[in-house]
Amino acid sequence: MPHTAAITALVINLEHSTQRLAFQQAQLAHLGIAMQRLSAVGTNSIDPVRYEQLANGWQRKLRLAEVACFLSHQLAWQYVAANGQPMLILEDDALLSQHTPELLAALNTQPPPADLVSLETRSRKKLLGKHSWPASPHFKRHPLYQDRTGAAAYVLYPQGAQKLLHQSANHAPALADAFISSCYSLSAYQIVPAAAIQLDQCQAYGLPFDNPFASTITPADNHKPAANTTADALQFKLRRIGAQIKMGWRQLSLVSRSSRSHVGIRANDFQLPPNGLPSGTETPTP
Repeated sequence: MPHTAAITALVINLEHSTQRLAFQQAQLAHLGIAMQRLSAVGTNSIDPVRYEQLANGWQRKLRLAEVACFLSHQLAWQYVAANGQPMLILEDDALLSQHTPELLAALNTQPPPADLVSLETRSRKKLLGKHSWPASPHFKRHPLYQDRTGAAAYVLYPQGAQKLLHQSANHAPALADAFISSCYSLSAYQIVPAAAIQLDQCQAYGLPFDNPFASTITPADNHKPAANTTADALQFKLRRIGAQIKMGWRQLSLVSRSSRSHVGIRANDFQLPPNGLPSGTETPTP
């Protein structure tokens, strides 16, 4: 049955990131997309004991901010599951195509048999199905079989949220995009050309916009925390090998109906809201 309510954007935003919120409010108002703010999990709300409980179950030790990011997305999944309606999950530095409203309308009135639809691209190849279907007048959708390239803009359906929550109840946190991609029970699709990029990708895709926002996930020095013990380091390595084997097997099993492809954008579709970007940089705080 078609959904009756319009797809709303659920914007993940830290309390202190006021400029990011203002940017999203301006962008979504300009596009005519309703929004709700989801208060992101801050690093200062995770005590050291809980951090150690959550940070050591992936392929390397997660940064504190990466754990907070995962928990924030998990809150979004819970919200969609409880709300019972699909929503556009947005990180607060996502830039949207001017044709996003028509895309959301199409995904809402004639939803695909999907759990998740990715709108984003991020400078890495994705494993896409070779067949595609119209998603709206300006976009197609391809089956999305493997994607580890960002979680800044995706439409999540309630049944997809339930699958992600089930996986999170049985698996340790990971980078949000890697966790979503590893949930092979999801029926996922990719929008082509992409309808969203993060602001730090603008120059990579030929857009003349500077990113005014410092990363709230990756520090400038890109320091990754070391394993607590030699045994932990070995576990990380074994998990990485296991994940590579699973991804390789998945690609091999889908070789006849998929290909690894870069997803591009139509640069002319991306514009800033009337007030543009904030003039000053916003430095993240805990």
